[in-house]
Amino acid sequence: MNKVGLTLLTAVFGGAVALGGYKLIENKKLDSMSFEDKQKVYFANNPTGVMSSTGNPDFTQASAAVAPGVVHIKTTYSRKGSQQSEGSPFDMFEEFFGMPQGGGRRQMQAQPVQASGSGVIISDDGYIVTNNHVVEEADKIEVVLTDKRTYEAKLIGRDPNTDIALLKVAGKGLPVVKLGNSDNVNVGEWVLAFGYPLGLQSTVTAGIVSATGRDIGILREGQQQRGNPFGGATEQPLASSAIESFIQTDAVINKGNSGGALTNASGELIGINSAIASPTGVYAGYGFAIPVNLVKKIVDDFVEFGNVKRGYIGVSYVPITSELAKEKGITDVNGLYVEDAVAGGAAAAAGIKKGDILTKINGKTITGSPVLSETIGRLRPGDKVNLTYKRDGKEKQVTLTLKGEESLKSASGASGKASKSATEIYNKLGASFIPASAAKKKELGVNAGVVVTQVNRGGIFDYFGVERGLVITEVNGKAVNSVDDIESALGATQRNIVRLKGVSPQGGAVQLSFPVEY
Repeated sequence: MNKVGLTLLTAVFGGAVALGGYKLIENKKLDSMSFEDKQKVYFANNPTGVMSSTGNPDFTQASAAVAPGVVHIKTTYSRKGSQQSEGSPFDMFEEFFGMPQGGGRRQMQAQPVQASGSGVIISDDGYIVTNNHVVEEADKIEVVLTDKRTYEAKLIGRDPNTDIALLKVAGKGLPVVKLGNSDNVNVGEWVLAFGYPLGLQSTVTAGIVSATGRDIGILREGQQQRGNPFGGATEQPLASSAIESFIQTDAVINKGNSGGALTNASGELIGINSAIASPTGVYAGYGFAIPVNLVKKIVDDFVEFGNVKRGYIGVSYVPITSELAKEKGITDVNGLYVEDAVAGGAAAAAGIKKGDILTKINGKTITGSPVLSETIGRLRPGDKVNLTYKRDGKEKQVTLTLKGEESLKSASGASGKASKSATEIYNKLGASFIPASAAKKKELGVNAGVVVTQVNRGGIFDYFGVERGLVITEVNGKAVNSVDDIESALGATQRNIVRLKGVSPQGGAVQLSFPVEY
């Protein structure tokens, strides 16, 4: 081999080694990125070329770019004894978005039932966002792409408080829908809704944004209907608050669209379709989507922490109405009236108290509860917010550091009431357990554990989405190997917050904290 050839071969080999090393480092960096940062890298290498189509509406480019990344989700429910109750406020979900039907009064379902919805691929390695109510309690989740590729999906996390769930499939190089910015959404702009409605294949409809920041109460009603032991329509200091700040659109949405994409005219995801309001049982012009900026935070939490990390101001409040203004002598038309500042909460620490009026958060006028709840819902414990409030007609500003639920006292604890007994707490969990076998402990690499064998509707476990098959290893910091161990450990509950550690049926570490006094 001559010298030139040898030099060329050496250069090629060196370049390959360098490129391989770069790719290895790049992949490691990608693993630690948020989904939004991953997408910046992805779309830098894979530009869509989609141009905004305001003016003369032409949605062909946006439709072609988005449709491949919106998937059909098929769920199977094989449990015997699964029940649907009459009059559920989630009937609009069940009727129009593909949840299984109970057919009126409670019915026993001996045979597997199937339902369907939609989902949106947000990373090319298989992460898919959809609605919680699309996959809730499903035994099997199947994802079908527009090119007919089919995958069985693993549930990464779900959050009833926002109606968001994250799935993962084993595919690589999947088509991705570009994440947009829901803060830039304007009333009157064109939007597109993608999904799999009415048993049809991939479908796109167009409309405009009718309103933003809509609170329609459906998530809170659903919590109460399904046995929410906390209730309340205001911000709570604990993990019981539904967050509703929907984007309202008149783009046609029907059964099967739930979990699908709402995009702007440039093909950027601005929301996840979640609900419709209809007095007739068919599309009536009012659809609601979860803002994508809230979605980003929830799905990043699922991947990083395994659950949603919520920060709290630690107040309960009510919107200002004409009746309240007259009763309290309030002249403000916007804002939220503070009914209580929870002991140990961020608001109380900053001096906020009952009777104050919250007027702005991070400089944004609080026109209603959705402004506050969505802003806080996108943050975590330790994050800071600037809050403006009025007292005696004078405006004041404070900077709050949000706290997690574990740092707050429940209302009953703050008032000095005795905690529930261990037996009472155990009964309110609404679950059944068996000791984990030695083989199971060895398989999971744990020294203790009890297996959740049943989760009953209306209990605390049902409300917080605890799965059957979860192996609980610790309760309140104490190892558990039996039902008696669980009850004994519940006796060590402090400030009415129960803390669990365990391993999910999918093998991931689980940590849960939830209130038991109300």
